[in-house]
Amino acid sequence: MTVSPAANKTPISTPYAVPAKLSRDLTRVHAYWSGLLRGQASMPFWNDARLSDLPDLARRLVLIDVFELPERFRFNTVGKALTSEPLAGRFLDELRLNSPFEFLASQCIATVESAACTWFEQERSAGSPLARGYARLLLPMWGEGRIGILLGAYDFD
Repeated sequence: MTVSPAANKTPISTPYAVPAKLSRDLTRVHAYWSGLLRGQASMPFWNDARLSDLPDLARRLVLIDVFELPERFRFNTVGKALTSEPLAGRFLDELRLNSPFEFLASQCIATVESAACTWFEQERSAGSPLARGYARLLLPMWGEGRIGILLGAYDFD
């Protein structure tokens, strides 16, 4: 009996998989991103997005530039509720990132590799009043023949 290779494959779980139910604000950002799609495209063009379209969420939004060869990620725009540090123009791999940026670089890689939305959740740290919990949604955006920007949205506990 011959078994096809596909029959022996274990399903691959997607890292940073988006849950079936998102918070209200992250659902709004995802709906905004989906509303920018043109025709049969699987992701919108980055130059169609305007953070000013979501003014009440802008303080919790981030735009991350995507570079290839080598693959690198640079903060383009960072909402004021996310950090008091000036991060715009800085590459992720040049920074020591703390809350709310844990695992951001690896989530960026997963978003680009899968060409799909990704999600990360950090639960509140017990005993630490400074480490609040949050969820982060990253959404890929197309430009210049590749994924050129990631739109990120945060929701805090």
